[in-house]
Amino acid sequence: MNALLETLEPKSIWSYFLELSKIPRGSKHEAAAAAWVADQAKALGCEVERDEVGNVIIRKKATPGKEGHPTVCLQAHVDMVCEKNEGTDHDFTRDAIQVWKDGDLLRAKGTTLGADNGIGVGAALAVLASKDIAHGPIEVLITIDEETGLTGANGLQPGRLKAKFLLNLDSEEEGFLTIGCAGGVDTIATRKLTRTAPPAGSRAYRLKVFGLKGGHSGIDIPSGRGNAIRLLAQVLGALKPGFGLALASIKGGNKRNAIPREASAMIFLDPAKEQAFREVLVGHEAHWRAALGAFDPGLHLALEPAEATQAMTAADADALIHLLMSLPHGVEAMSPDIKGLVQTSTNLGVIDTREDMVEVNLLTRSSVDASKVALSERIAATCALGGFESHTTGGYPGWKPEPEASLVRIVNDANQSVFGKPLEIMAIHAGLECGLIGEKYAGMEMVSFGPSMWDVHTPDEHVSVPSVGNFWKLLVAVLEAV
Repeated sequence: MNALLETLEPKSIWSYFLELSKIPRGSKHEAAAAAWVADQAKALGCEVERDEVGNVIIRKKATPGKEGHPTVCLQAHVDMVCEKNEGTDHDFTRDAIQVWKDGDLLRAKGTTLGADNGIGVGAALAVLASKDIAHGPIEVLITIDEETGLTGANGLQPGRLKAKFLLNLDSEEEGFLTIGCAGGVDTIATRKLTRTAPPAGSRAYRLKVFGLKGGHSGIDIPSGRGNAIRLLAQVLGALKPGFGLALASIKGGNKRNAIPREASAMIFLDPAKEQAFREVLVGHEAHWRAALGAFDPGLHLALEPAEATQAMTAADADALIHLLMSLPHGVEAMSPDIKGLVQTSTNLGVIDTREDMVEVNLLTRSSVDASKVALSERIAATCALGGFESHTTGGYPGWKPEPEASLVRIVNDANQSVFGKPLEIMAIHAGLECGLIGEKYAGMEMVSFGPSMWDVHTPDEHVSVPSVGNFWKLLVAVLEAV
């Protein structure tokens, strides 16, 4: 037996999770992992099919005596966000996640862990493998490409599922029951670039922003954490005029749904001004560290030699820097109805510079569709003023809370029975697949719950081992109560 698995309970979930962690499964590259899930279910004697977009749909018969009970669908996504620390030698298309135990926590070495949503997948497979849970008919829906486009849920066709109830296993806080979520839309802004020779006598350098926490662009957006792209633009905007900088490129962030932890700019600088630039940079680091305070204390700015041969024109560089300083990032509005819930936000998530073009990606979320549309239109107007073209893509609906639904009562009563207390009922400022699935299955009741995990979408992602045990107890109790 795997030495790590010997220290983990319940083994029924962890054994599947650890095996899944060996299979590369970044979003849009999760085909092998989805096939592995299908193979596990077939080996357990379940009915298995793959739909048009690659989702895995599994059916397990009811245990004797519960054939007439309502069908329950367990739903999770097989893909994961692939983030790693600078300097970590890891190829997400080839290498296994290096999982390790830190007391009561499970972490990965320098990368995202994939507990989001590998724990949900592991739990669903553990239910299929169980022989001692008294349950009605079960469906399992394992979707693909949740993290970068909700492609699996979006491509699910009406009529595929028969379940009355759906348990989404993609929540991240024990003791809470999620019954609603925000919708979202992506904005992609682009500008064609003209290249020119750098200033005579200048040298190429890389200006880096790093050490920030990053985080989930929905759950962590109100946390006050720094955005590396925005901070880099602020520094460039302040230093470019006085030092006569020429800009070759800006690159930052990896996923539009992760707050950027790192960003860098390739610049040309007169080497005679390098020492003065470094001294001023120290002051800017202190300034922004003070601004971020305890919200994000690890900020660092650095300058290092680099290689580059061409710069952008001054007009292109100014337009890009000013756009990055002007685009919204963070909380736009709080909910007037639910205390502490972010209603509308935007994440300035990714920037990439190619030879002839620069591209900026943003993700706007809102639980109010009109607010989502209005903010995305304002982003488009800002882009147009800066000389950028933009378009929206990947829009998905929110999930309207139904606190009086019978499934909410069933799950809450099960938690009361197992743990002696009710769950906290909430909606979240993040995208869950329930909104898209609910559009296709209007009569289906849905809730979402899961174990406690933190810093998802970052290399600091970690999950509570005892919380996974409690999550399993609740899941079993719900299945037996339906």
